[in-house]
Amino acid sequence: MAENARLTEAAYQGPALDVDEDFYGRIGQDTDDREIVDEFTIPIRSGQAWDVPAGHVCRISTIEGPQVGDLNLWNRHDPRERFWASRTRQLQAAHLSTFDRLWSTLPFLRPMATIVNDTLADYGTDPEGGRLHDTLGTRCDPYVSTMLSGVDFDNHCHSNLVRAILPFGLTEFDVHDVLNVFQCTGLNDNDEYFMKTCPARPGDHFEFFAEQDLLAALSTCPGGDLSKPMFGEGNDDPVENCHPLQVTVYALPENLLGDWSEPESPNYRGMHGLKPQTWA
Repeated sequence: MAENARLTEAAYQGPALDVDEDFYGRIGQDTDDREIVDEFTIPIRSGQAWDVPAGHVCRISTIEGPQVGDLNLWNRHDPRERFWASRTRQLQAAHLSTFDRLWSTLPFLRPMATIVNDTLADYGTDPEGGRLHDTLGTRCDPYVSTMLSGVDFDNHCHSNLVRAILPFGLTEFDVHDVLNVFQCTGLNDNDEYFMKTCPARPGDHFEFFAEQDLLAALSTCPGGDLSKPMFGEGNDDPVENCHPLQVTVYALPENLLGDWSEPESPNYRGMHGLKPQTWA
C-alpha cells in the first residue's frame, strides 16, 4: 500500500519546480493596465511566427469557433534553445493549464513560458479520459500523411510552421514537437493516443507569460476542431470545421512585474566525456 501511494506522487519534485502562484495569478487576472503591442489573426490552415518579449503576455483566442493550434517556441536570440515537450510532460504534466511551465531543451533547461490564464481550465478530465492542451501528440505532417494514405497535402501543421519561421532565418529542421493548444486528447485502455472534438467556444483563450525573449509560431490545424478525420476512405475534407485563431501580445505595467527576472539555466559544468571518471 505504501509503495502504491508513493507511485501516485509526481515523478519529479524539488524547489526548482515551485511556482509563485500569487505572482502569476496577478499577471493572469490583473488585465486592466495591459497594453496591446501586437495583435493579428491567423487564417485557417496556415501559420504565423511572431516575437514575444520577455515579461510580456501572449494570448491565443478562439474568436469564431473551436480550433486547435500547434505551438512552437524558441529563444529569440538562440534558436538552439527551444520548447522541450517531453521534458515538460515529465516536469509538469501531459496536459497543461494555469501555472504550468513550458521548459526548454538541454543544455539550457529552464522555463521558457508560464501559463497564466486558461478559460478552459475547468474542463478537467472527461468521461473518456480526454484533457486539454496536450504534449502527448505532435504536429500533423505531410510525411506521415503520404506514408499512410498517399494524400499529398501541404497545409499540415508541420508545413504551416515551416513556412511561418522561414522569414526569421529558421528551417524545417528547427520545427519541433508542439504544445497542442485547445486540443482534447488522452490514452485509451490499450495505451493508444486518441483525439476528441475541441470544446473551445468563441472567446475562449489561453495565455502564457514569456520568461525570456521568445519567437513563437502557431499553426491553425487543418483538422479544425478535430470532430472529423481528415483523410481516409469515405471521409470528406472537414474544412467547414476550421476557424481562425487570434494572437494578442500584451506589455505589462512595471509594478506588476515587481522584481521578476529571467530564469537561469542549471549550474552544471557540462563536462560530458571530457573528464575521465573513476569509481574506486
